[in-house]
Amino acid sequence: MTILPEPAILAAFVLASVILIITPGPDMTLFLGQTINGGRARGLASMFGATAGLLVHSMLAAFGLSALLVASATAFTVIKVAGAGYLLWLALQAIRHGSSLSLKPGVPSHLSLRRAFAIGLGVNLLNPKIVMFFLTFLPQFVSASDPDAPARLLMLGLLYALLTPPLCAPMILGAERFAAAMRASPRMMRAFDWTFAGLMGAFAARLLFARAN
Repeated sequence: MTILPEPAILAAFVLASVILIITPGPDMTLFLGQTINGGRARGLASMFGATAGLLVHSMLAAFGLSALLVASATAFTVIKVAGAGYLLWLALQAIRHGSSLSLKPGVPSHLSLRRAFAIGLGVNLLNPKIVMFFLTFLPQFVSASDPDAPARLLMLGLLYALLTPPLCAPMILGAERFAAAMRASPRMMRAFDWTFAGLMGAFAARLLFARAN
C-alpha cells in the first residue's frame, strides 16, 4: 500500500500548494513585517512558528476528515461539495478585495526569537480561516471511495506544511526588495489575486462538475 496519490493528483496538489503559499496574505505579512522591523532571524522564527501551526492544522483536519469518512462516506462527500462553495467564495473575495499584504514600516522592537516563534504560532492557530481552508482544500484531492483516504489526507496536509519553509525563506532573506517590489507593482499584486482566484475556482468547478455527472 502507498499513501501517495496518483502522480497527476500529487502534481496538481503540489502546484496548488506552491501558488497558495506564495500568494500574499496574513502569514506573509507577518513574516515580512517581522523581518523588516526586527531582522531576518526574527522573520524566520515567526515563519517556523506559523509552520508549526500549519502542522497542527494539517493533523487536526486530516484526523477529523478521516473520522468523518469512516463514519459516513456520504457525509464526507457533502463536506467536499460544501468546500467547493467555500473555495469559490475565496476566489470571489480575492478578485473583489485583493491580496492582504499590507506592510507598515515600524521601529524595530526588542523581541526574542522565542517570542517571534510564539507570535507566528499563535497567529496561525487562532486564524479560523486556516481551519476552514484545510477542511475544504484537502478533501479535493481524495476520493471518498479510496480505502487509503485517511492516510492520504494526513500525508497531503503534512506535505503542505513542509513546503512552506523552502518557499517562504527566500522571501524573508530578500524581504526589503520583495516588499518594495510588491508595493511598487499593483499589476503583480493583481496577478497573484487572479491566479489564486482562478485556482480556487478551478477546484470548485472540477468538483461540482464531477458531482453533476
